[in-house]
Amino acid sequence: MLLVAATPIGNLDDHSPRLIEALRSADLIVAEDTRTTGQLMRLLGVDTRAVIMALHEHNELDVTEKVLSEAARGQVVLVSDAGMPGLSDPGFPIVRA
Repeated sequence: MLLVAATPIGNLDDHSPRLIEALRSADLIVAEDTRTTGQLMRLLGVDTRAVIMALHEHNELDVTEKVLSEAARGQVVLVSDAGMPGLSDPGFPIVRA
């Protein structure tokens, strides 16, 4: 299953309980920048067993098939650095598929 999750844009208190639960229960977290996502998870107190995979303009085509395959087997959470992953963010081909 693929879950597209929104992250806080500026105020950390704008996160949702569903975001925290999704990150905690994910098998794979696909992030625009793993450092930014890791820092967000630390600030939110989220511990996870998930692998965190970078997805950006330089690897998007290579990573898309792997992410879709993983989503067929487990829970994949797609996040951008801030806000909801959308048309101009890395990951659009995954959402479109």
